[in-house]
Amino acid sequence: GSGAAGAAAGSGATARTSARATGRDLGRELYAALMNGVSHMIPFVVTGGLLIAVALSLGGDPTAEGLVVPDGSPWKPVEQLGALAFTLMVPVISGYIAQAIADRPGLAPGFITGLVAATGALYHSEAGAGFLGGIVTGLLSGYVARWIRRIPVHRYIAPVWPIIVIPVVTTVSVGLVFIYVLGRPIAAVFTALTEWLAGMDGDSVLIVGAVVGAMIAFDMGGPFNKTAFLFGGGLIAAGNAAPMGMAAAAIAVPPLGMGLVSVVRRRWFTRPEQEAGIAALFMGFFGITEGAIPFAVARPLQVIPANVLGGAVAGALAGATGVRDNVMHGGPIVAVLGAVDGVPWFAVAVVVGALVTASTSLLLVGLARRRGERAQGEPVPDAAAGSGEPVPGEQVQGSDGATGRADAPGAGAAGAGADAGQPEGREPLLTEGGVVLYDGDGPAPGTRDELIRALAGRAAQVGRVTDVEDVVRAAVAREETLSTAAGHGVAIPHARTAGVAQPVVTVARVPAGAVEWDTPDDAPVRLVFLIAVPDDAGSAHLRILAALARALMREPFRRRLLDAPDAAAVAAAVDDALAGARR
Repeated sequence: GSGAAGAAAGSGATARTSARATGRDLGRELYAALMNGVSHMIPFVVTGGLLIAVALSLGGDPTAEGLVVPDGSPWKPVEQLGALAFTLMVPVISGYIAQAIADRPGLAPGFITGLVAATGALYHSEAGAGFLGGIVTGLLSGYVARWIRRIPVHRYIAPVWPIIVIPVVTTVSVGLVFIYVLGRPIAAVFTALTEWLAGMDGDSVLIVGAVVGAMIAFDMGGPFNKTAFLFGGGLIAAGNAAPMGMAAAAIAVPPLGMGLVSVVRRRWFTRPEQEAGIAALFMGFFGITEGAIPFAVARPLQVIPANVLGGAVAGALAGATGVRDNVMHGGPIVAVLGAVDGVPWFAVAVVVGALVTASTSLLLVGLARRRGERAQGEPVPDAAAGSGEPVPGEQVQGSDGATGRADAPGAGAAGAGADAGQPEGREPLLTEGGVVLYDGDGPAPGTRDELIRALAGRAAQVGRVTDVEDVVRAAVAREETLSTAAGHGVAIPHARTAGVAQPVVTVARVPAGAVEWDTPDDAPVRLVFLIAVPDDAGSAHLRILAALARALMREPFRRRLLDAPDAAAVAAAVDDALAGARR
């Protein structure tokens, strides 16, 4: 009896674990598909918005309805080009969501049914279903196409199955379901949302602005950020650019605020962090929130709350003062290009938000340093001048505000964010078998995804990865959301997934120009590091990423890797840098 009961309990626990794993996999798939659609949609909306903004700024005449470009104006075709780019927003997000789920057979149905969602006349709606409809048609097209694709067919039919049968059947079925069943209800929801946002005033607009701004600043390019960004940008085409105005102001706050802190309190930061602070100021101006990530990784408990508070303040101010951004982008650059209505208040929102972030982070980092002084019984010295390395005996602050000695075992070149003080003798994250030198061992893979697959395969060969394809999917999905190229010829793709047994780093050195990668400085990628950790590894990937990023910001370290004569030398150099981030 007890054995049977135990077996039943074990079976139930296994089923629950399997269900949770399936739910996580589905959630990751949906998020990756949505981000694939968003990342491909953004260039269309940015291009359309900027063209319209330029045409109105340079060729618009003031009327009772606002600026209008006259029909005979040479700027009228520019405005019309922008409007055409805007009309592609919904089909593009729908098409690339479907493509992420079903691969190429889902692309055409996703585009066509997305156009159905944008054409309200097909289901008797004046406004259409907007980006909400595009998301629905993309998901439906993707899953229907994938289901049809898995139907076994005769080998004579197989060649035409993905080219003719899947696109036609998917398009007809999803299109008709949307026209006759889903179109009007989704359009009604979208219209109600638009009208509610347009009628906001007083406390309601402050709350919405604060929530949008906080989400934008919370994870700086992650799912919260992208959700708020899509919410604001998707409403531009519906004629309500106010939510994007809230997001646009908050986008600039984290990098500007942390860049300001690194200038005001330079000696609290290492030289690489000081350089990152200057870069963050420029990135903030151009609306790149990710400029604050190095600071958030090193001091999450001090930086993330400061970012969220500053972003919420900026979003609330922008909402309360009626700021509107007609382009799916943010930062002062959009105001300079004429895409923002209410530029003075937009500037006030950005400046006040950045000052709130800077002052809050100064307060929290200062408190953390004082706690470290009390714990150690002596003052915490400022970061070492010159090289940016901790000096022997220096206090090193970890990501949780705790401190340790820079000459303690395990405190290596990774510096502040790598949990200094880890005991020696642990298994290295990178072994010689995880290094491949394509500039000496053969031709490099031709694409980014192929190179990531090769690195995941190396991780499997050293016994750290159990499911190569799972790692590749997770890493590629992250790349589609935002490129992990860090500049200076370095890219650091990373994956956190159940297909990893133990944390691992693999490295590829490739000839310049051998692999195309979207880089912020247009420098060809030479060094690619794949970081992979298990799904339940907590913040391990952040510690590894912080340690590796700090080391790679130093030109001598990069040169050491590029000049290393063999895989063993590369592994030894990286192992030194990751000493404090080992398991």
